[in-house]
Amino acid sequence: MNARADLRLAYLINRYPSVSHSFIRREIRAMERQGCAVLRIGLRGWDAELADPQDERERELTRYVLQQGLLPLLGAVLRVLLGSPRRFGAALVQAVRLGLRADRPLPYHMAYLAEACRALLWLRAFGASHVHAHFGSNAAEVALLIRILGGPPYSFTVHGPEEFDKPEFLALREKVSSAAFVVAVSSFGRGQLYRWLPQREWRKVKIVRCGIERDFHAHTIREFPAAARLVCVGRLCEQKGQLLLVEAMHHLAGRGKRFELVLAGDGPMRGEIEDLVARYGLKAQIRLTGWIGGAQVREEILAAQGLVLPSFAEGLPVVIMEAFAMGRPVLSTYVAGIPELVRAGENGWLFPAGSVENLAAALEEFLATPPARLESMGVAGRRRVLACHDVDAEAARLVGLVGAAREGTDGEWA
Repeated sequence: MNARADLRLAYLINRYPSVSHSFIRREIRAMERQGCAVLRIGLRGWDAELADPQDERERELTRYVLQQGLLPLLGAVLRVLLGSPRRFGAALVQAVRLGLRADRPLPYHMAYLAEACRALLWLRAFGASHVHAHFGSNAAEVALLIRILGGPPYSFTVHGPEEFDKPEFLALREKVSSAAFVVAVSSFGRGQLYRWLPQREWRKVKIVRCGIERDFHAHTIREFPAAARLVCVGRLCEQKGQLLLVEAMHHLAGRGKRFELVLAGDGPMRGEIEDLVARYGLKAQIRLTGWIGGAQVREEILAAQGLVLPSFAEGLPVVIMEAFAMGRPVLSTYVAGIPELVRAGENGWLFPAGSVENLAAALEEFLATPPARLESMGVAGRRRVLACHDVDAEAARLVGLVGAAREGTDGEWA
């Protein structure tokens, strides 16, 4: 029997599944391949619009804390309060303390406590030995409150940029202090966590990279496309920089450059982006897809000569890994963890964030590069992502960390 078969792990995620969080789904499935039993707990997401059949399957496997409304939450609170009033009181004090310093008002943190009570009952029934949350925001706070209520040890993955934008409002130090360990997805992320932690806590910060499954790219080798087409994949929002990309494409069009651009994704800035495309007369060159599933994202990447991601703020975008896995070079900004994966002149281009001139120059150089050279850069990217971002290898690393934390508490909820 697999030595990890008795490891019962709960994943706690604010909104799951989500079109922009396929990396969490991949990690969970990789953890199951490692022999772990995994309970998926989402706070929200039962009614989200999904574009990927794999996310539909995940939704069926997920329990939702808020799905049935207020009464089950109140029942859980009463049950936990009566069962362990001292622990409930300690969790209440912590929730108030966090709420008084947060950017969200105190009632939200009272809701997090109620969510923790309900999730705790599920964890007990499942026999969870560890809780892992993604992102250092409300899911990590619920995990912290579960621990105070007598639940299992917890850890959480910090992705950025939100956690690095407001670490004090998110009480990042307190969440790390109570955690068994905390995961960064890049060396940059680890360094950002070090900034906000006392040195004695640095030992808790581990790197577990987001990964891709080998099935994702096992059958995607195709003839490199001849058309000068780029794809940008991501939520249409301020931090991704799509408006700057449209500006840069306008510059190139003014110089007589021929190209196509696909903006794959949706989000709050879609209307503004569409207006700018129309104002510059670029509707024939720039196409917006809206939300699309993983298979369609793959097709768009394979139909392009490269991926462009002009982000202003990031963690380490998984779509870069996906593009490399399919043999496409990447153009992106040298922010956050991106330079740890994209190497200028080897597998792509790096340019400063927020500069339309530098973005346009990188795009012009890309368009002037012969397809054979672009293809060889894509091959270099593929080698790099296979070496550094295999989801099963990273899941094994995470299982090892969970196992070490479990041994540190003798497998007991203390």
